[in-house]
Amino acid sequence: MSGCAARRCLAAALGRARGLSRWEPLPAPARGLRAIGPTGAAALPLLLLLPPRRHLSSRNRPEGKVLETVGVFEALKQHGKYETGQLFLHSVFGYRGIVLFPWQARLYDRDVAPPVTEKSENATGHGSKEVKGKTHTYYQVLIDARDCPHISQRSQTEAVTFLANHDDSRALYAIPGLDYVSHEDILPYSSTDQVPIQHELFERFLMYDQTKVPPFVARDTLCAWQEKNHPWLELSDVHRETTENIRVTVIPFYMGMREAQNSHVYWWRYCIRLENLDSEVVQLRERHWRIFSLSGTLETVRGRGVVGREPVLSKEQPAFQYSSHVSLQASSGHMWGTFRFERPDGSSFDVRIPPFSLESNKDEKTPPSGLHW
Repeated sequence: MSGCAARRCLAAALGRARGLSRWEPLPAPARGLRAIGPTGAAALPLLLLLPPRRHLSSRNRPEGKVLETVGVFEALKQHGKYETGQLFLHSVFGYRGIVLFPWQARLYDRDVAPPVTEKSENATGHGSKEVKGKTHTYYQVLIDARDCPHISQRSQTEAVTFLANHDDSRALYAIPGLDYVSHEDILPYSSTDQVPIQHELFERFLMYDQTKVPPFVARDTLCAWQEKNHPWLELSDVHRETTENIRVTVIPFYMGMREAQNSHVYWWRYCIRLENLDSEVVQLRERHWRIFSLSGTLETVRGRGVVGREPVLSKEQPAFQYSSHVSLQASSGHMWGTFRFERPDGSSFDVRIPPFSLESNKDEKTPPSGLHW
């Protein structure tokens, strides 16, 4: 990535994360660049507006905030994956985070047509369009708690939800500040701070080791937690489709089964990201879901917005992400639907939600343990 390109990524990410109208660069002497890594990427300082350690002010900055360097950007990985302990800035939502471990997922991109001569691995779902799954790297990460209040493009602080270990089949609990990010979402950086991320699980999962690169390594507790909760954390399938420059990405997760009133109830969580790939401002107004269960039922769900919000997607804030849940009285099913968006002139259009399967782990023996290790 060239210096100019990296600056643009940095400016966009920081602006979206903190509602800034522009990126404030360092004074000229501090803006010198040097080439690092095999890609010739430029080492750029990572600058954030943070609460001051002392009472400082500036006419050009928000009251009570100062511009501080928190790290140095590193070269993007064009090949291979990021390691446990890699610090990063999210390229879309602008928060600071750290990689816990990677997931190898199958990405079903309905915008990419497979060659007609090839046999494709199909994504089960509504419609006849053949979609080939492609291996893609995602990461389980921790979000810096200091950045959560600034992530206005999320419906809530991202969390991983689990079924509670008691008789209430609808009871859920969450571990806040856990997220899944795609390889291209990561803008890697390094820091000399031994505790660069504020999260209650940071020091429980990771420890500082200056002899390693990156210098944060997994504790035994992280390895045990990953192994114990693998069935409930695993990211296996990602579904993506674009309609009129609005891209919808869906990631479903199986959460487990509970017994209720002499029947089995199967639970899934699904995460949806909406991205406006155009410069025209649009607003999500309605959702329309179709939910099919292996038991033979077909449910239709309509409503205003999503999770109580009607997000606006603009050039400055082009993405919105949220998570929700669905339960079936069958071990599998699938979902599809549309989102209705409105343009500034009052006209509306429907955006397809790519169909995705709801599959259970039929060999499950133990309930999710969440934070128990």
